[in-house]
Amino acid sequence: MSKYIPVIGMEVHVELKTKSKMFCNSKNGLGLEKQPNIHICPVCTGQPGTLPVPNEQAIEFVQLAGLALNCKLNLKSKFDRKNYFYPDLPKGYQISQYDQPLCQNGVLEFPISNDQFPNNNQISNSNIQTKKIRITRIHLEEDTGKLIHPKGADYTLVDYNRAGVPLMELVTEPDIENGEQARLFCAKLQQICRYLGISDADMEKGNMRCEVNLSLHKKNEDKLSGTKVEVKNINSFKFVEKAINYEIERQSELLEKGEKIIQETRGWDSVKNVTVSQRKKESAHDYRYFPEPDIPPMEFTAEYIENLKCKLPELPNAKEKRFVAEYGLNIADTLILTAESDLAGYFEQVISEIKEKISSHEIEASREKVIKLAANYIISELRKHLAENKHSVRDLKISAENYAEFIGLIADGKINSSAAQTVLKEMYHMGGDPSQIIEEKNLGQMQDSSELEIAVESVIATNSKSAEDYKAGKQNALQFLMGQVMSVTKGKANPQVVLELLRKRLDK
Repeated sequence: MSKYIPVIGMEVHVELKTKSKMFCNSKNGLGLEKQPNIHICPVCTGQPGTLPVPNEQAIEFVQLAGLALNCKLNLKSKFDRKNYFYPDLPKGYQISQYDQPLCQNGVLEFPISNDQFPNNNQISNSNIQTKKIRITRIHLEEDTGKLIHPKGADYTLVDYNRAGVPLMELVTEPDIENGEQARLFCAKLQQICRYLGISDADMEKGNMRCEVNLSLHKKNEDKLSGTKVEVKNINSFKFVEKAINYEIERQSELLEKGEKIIQETRGWDSVKNVTVSQRKKESAHDYRYFPEPDIPPMEFTAEYIENLKCKLPELPNAKEKRFVAEYGLNIADTLILTAESDLAGYFEQVISEIKEKISSHEIEASREKVIKLAANYIISELRKHLAENKHSVRDLKISAENYAEFIGLIADGKINSSAAQTVLKEMYHMGGDPSQIIEEKNLGQMQDSSELEIAVESVIATNSKSAEDYKAGKQNALQFLMGQVMSVTKGKANPQVVLELLRKRLDK
């Protein structure tokens, strides 16, 4: 065990999905435009004499995030100028927030290890080990442009499409203990942003950008005694974890050699899986913050905050607890079903249809059995089709009603698992009613006892030795005979009915 303890905090930037940019009416393309400099105007390119006008929707989005993360929403807030000179910053300063952010003092709680979830339908969230990360602040600013370095060229190009895109910055307390916790924190934050509809928070597209602040200290030293190093340019949750693990090892080795840690900004090289030095770390005073003179301070009322709370959807943690309590699902399945709000919504539509079909006796199986089957087929089969075809839940051609009917047919033993795979695949690609597909493809199970008795008698007559083996106590022989009946009926026989008929015939 290392004698050094890591202290880890994060700064996360999230591009907000508003229609226009932060301080002008240029279209917000999130910097993903294929053509450079098409969504720009005199304001976002910093032309002299222009005045910024704050985007009301962006402000509301940040405040919704603050409420979702249990933050205090400040009734008084303002914008500030953060001064530094770089080609991607057209004005020579960035409009940001310094000492009066929109949100402060929140917390984000998440499960810290899926391996610890017991596979038990009766489990409650009180049995799960969770981690709480305190949120220091959430503020709003404008994004910068992008520098483009053509391969082999001795010049750099600037694309200002992204300049002025609304950017939410979240800063945590140094509560993260390792790379895995950082990865899980980022994933949960992404999930919340998507539930709120404020951002896709896709790291690969640059919608969400994570920076790590990390230092080490000995067990008998003050927690904040170590020298802080910032790691940037991390574009996936997996790399967040890897960058932290590498930096812990790098700093530990330096300290073991008696060398000092330099306060600096480092970048993550995902090809070599190492951090590399970029520049000396700036301090707050280097940016010469001062209040933005062109934007008046903002004031909000308690009534405004209460109205905002009414706009909050059911959030992931609350939905997880409800799924466990209401549907009797285990935690592992619940976390998958609630990972995306669209998937959770589809599942609940299916459950609503199932309840109606059970009430009208269209489905004979128990509610618990049908709900479990519905969850299992979504998790194991439907998600597989979505992944293979690179589709989202919104692309589904299977209505909730048809999916509920499909699950009812399985639960009532009218089709076996092999036929179910065929039916689901057809429904996924073509839509349609499952009963009609079963009839067209002749996939229904043989339920007629008299018809199955003929098949059973034929198999026993052909495999008399196996029949005698079963009578002699060899249980494997029964499975063999059952397999033969399924083969004769081309897999259409109801396995439970076949088993009963075999035992009835052989136990005489």
